[in-house]
Amino acid sequence: MIKSLKSAALAAAATLALAVPTQAQELNFFTIGTGGTAYTYYPVGGVIANAISRPPGSRECDGGGSCGVEGLIASAVSSRGSVDNVNAILSGLRNSGFAQSDVAYWAYTGTGTMEGKEPATDLRTIAALFEEHIHLVAMADSGINSVADLKGKRVSLDEPGSGTYVDANLILEANGLSVDMVTAEALKGGAASEALRNGKIDAFFVVAGYPTGSLVELASAADIKLVPISGAGADALVEKYGFFAASDIPEGAYEGVGTTATVAVGAQWFTSAKEDDELVYNITKALWNEQSRKLLDVGHAKGKTITAESALNGIGVPLHAGAERFYKEAGLLK
Repeated sequence: MIKSLKSAALAAAATLALAVPTQAQELNFFTIGTGGTAYTYYPVGGVIANAISRPPGSRECDGGGSCGVEGLIASAVSSRGSVDNVNAILSGLRNSGFAQSDVAYWAYTGTGTMEGKEPATDLRTIAALFEEHIHLVAMADSGINSVADLKGKRVSLDEPGSGTYVDANLILEANGLSVDMVTAEALKGGAASEALRNGKIDAFFVVAGYPTGSLVELASAADIKLVPISGAGADALVEKYGFFAASDIPEGAYEGVGTTATVAVGAQWFTSAKEDDELVYNITKALWNEQSRKLLDVGHAKGKTITAESALNGIGVPLHAGAERFYKEAGLLK
């Protein structure tokens, strides 16, 4: 009896030893580069990572479990933003990342702000996500009522490596200013808000989907304004760069702040052409399943605007082959 029990135990151990490598082979990790934790990319990235993940041992989708890609563990990684994410994708540091449509297109083509750099021809699109508005934030009593009023002021343009930094420079230029005509700082998220409240800076730029967390907190604690980005400067920007569009931030997005005219760009999800076609196909499919829809709708204020119907809007970088296959099967792409 003892001998037979030992034999059974050895057989079970051997079976387990064989099963572990099999499970390990099925496990995939997939990173999503986002942005600063106080802005929109990071929480939206967390929702999407949750939606597409399905770790080994998860309950079945129809049993209330994970409905993502079998064996996939996706994670949202905080980063410096669009430029940083594009570079990380191309270097292999991250599997994917969010970026502004303008930044990604310039990187892919080696034009615009990426003029003179080697085109990032391996960059590929998974989906267009949501619209991002350019916020120019100042204290309500600052006397700053237009971009032109920034001349001689202390202004945070965000960190180099962020899409905000790129766009802030373009906005200054379109309004007859340059970085040399302001005292430029490189603050991000809560640090920029705190510096504004403490009088260490006069204004700061943020490119994010409204309402963005750090500004909601700032508006509830201090009297702020959003400075309009409009008029001839905004018109010139939209005319010169097709990725910009005139768009308002509505009243109520931030406490005490009225409707503000500004410009917007698209936030999109990118990866590398080197990522496996089948994996990206399954990720795209998981992103747009019914359960993911429920997560997006409740996970963040911008979630409801992330839809399969708008997933191809404003795409300036080719789709990844896996994503393209899904959109064709879904009838969203001819």
